[in-house]
Amino acid sequence: MLQAKNLRKQYNELQILKGVDLTISTAEVVSIVGSSGAGKTTLLQILGTLDQPSSGSLLIENKDPFALSEKERSYFRNQRLGFIFQFHQLLPEFSALENVALPAMIGGKNQTDAMKDAHVLLQRLGVAHRATHRPNELSGGEQQRVAVARALINNPALVFADEPSGNLDTENANALHQLFFELRNEFNQSFVIVTHNEEFAQLADRCLRMKDGRFV
Repeated sequence: MLQAKNLRKQYNELQILKGVDLTISTAEVVSIVGSSGAGKTTLLQILGTLDQPSSGSLLIENKDPFALSEKERSYFRNQRLGFIFQFHQLLPEFSALENVALPAMIGGKNQTDAMKDAHVLLQRLGVAHRATHRPNELSGGEQQRVAVARALINNPALVFADEPSGNLDTENANALHQLFFELRNEFNQSFVIVTHNEEFAQLADRCLRMKDGRFV
């Protein structure tokens, strides 16, 4: 599914990643833990093709995303990768339904089909009754479920999550963690999750620890 070799990232003289190797299998849930500044988010951004490494190689589904043009890479990211962020990153002017449907429409799906698919996902995630509400009218847990639905709308092979439960209370965090495993079992997707929640991290198929830009 994903294979990264000797990924390095530096800004001027500052080395963030110092040679990271990583393989992710289909339908695998992998957690990445480590203190702030260890390089976790930088690694996630490179794996998600949002940033480029200074050196090293990355293959996703046997394709090198950095060999693609900017436009091709954006389309690849839209179709094959999903992203869940700590602060949801929902667009405030759109309803929950519109937020979820947007990546599908950007990917070329017509509005009617995109809205229909978005509603099915909101139903699956238990927030269909909030479909017409804007983000500021939703609780933190509801916003995060909408964000998960948005990440899943194009049926990505690989979902990246950066501290997805960091802003949630214990009950909502536990529910979200359980949801990831249910989705993996249901849709055969792989998840790479950066988290400070050690209890959740240990539930993953593999828990990897980063320190000073490397896995230890």
